[in-house]
Amino acid sequence: MKALRIKWQYAVIALLAVSAAAFGLLRPQLLPTVSSTKQTKQKLSATDRIRQNPPPVLFTDAEITPIGKQADAQRKKADALFAQWKKAHGTTRDDKAFAAWAARQVPAPPAAKDRTAELHQVQALAKTRTAAGKKAATWLELNGKKDVWKRYLHDQRELIPAAQGTAEKAELKAALKLAKTVSDQLAALDKQQAPFVLDPTLRPEKHIKPGAKGPYSYPSRHAARAAAAVTFLSALSPHRAEDYRWMQDEVLYSRLYMAGHVAGDLTAGTLLGDLIGDYTLMVSGH
Repeated sequence: MKALRIKWQYAVIALLAVSAAAFGLLRPQLLPTVSSTKQTKQKLSATDRIRQNPPPVLFTDAEITPIGKQADAQRKKADALFAQWKKAHGTTRDDKAFAAWAARQVPAPPAAKDRTAELHQVQALAKTRTAAGKKAATWLELNGKKDVWKRYLHDQRELIPAAQGTAEKAELKAALKLAKTVSDQLAALDKQQAPFVLDPTLRPEKHIKPGAKGPYSYPSRHAARAAAAVTFLSALSPHRAEDYRWMQDEVLYSRLYMAGHVAGDLTAGTLLGDLIGDYTLMVSGH
């Protein structure tokens, strides 16, 4: 499948050569740089922001696969849990009630000894950092919040009726917002310090003061947003699901690489995001 993604990349480059529309963001250096002064002064779209800041070479499949497998395990859990919600509540939209229910499905933070073990894993990974790895992680941290998922959806909007595309854009935006809201609420409640707070040497540029409590990292906001987006996008375009999950794994690994999260933060965020993705699909009629 990796070979298929590479072939797809070359097809995209060919399309860019003959069209102003950019179809897809699946591998580094696919999108041209925006040079128009007028365009840069305007509020930029996700597509334009990525054009201005194209992805560097990202992490290898071997690097991202372990955390990807942990994230994949959350998918079945989320589907089983969401079936319970649907059975009890039907398909009626109730964002407030669903958000409260989804928050209750996220497991309590791991015991202190387990979190310490996960911190040691992050500390070990930090010792392997390279300049290229830091560049990749920085790009993923910035664009993995929203822009890359909006960019993927834009690909699909080029090929469907305008009204449908507008509706799907609004649905994705709502899913990303709900994922952020619930993950932030849980983080404030659980108060699990980010790895770079527990060990400031992991991110000295953050200038963490002695005794600092936050930022908090359980569950991961990046993971929740990525999972919600991937669940939604994969239903719209099943043939591209593997590519969406590849990018999800890239985002998750980047959070470990730069000590923003431990693995448990990411799996908890993924479970939450998968639930939100299921809910978004249901209420939008997909």
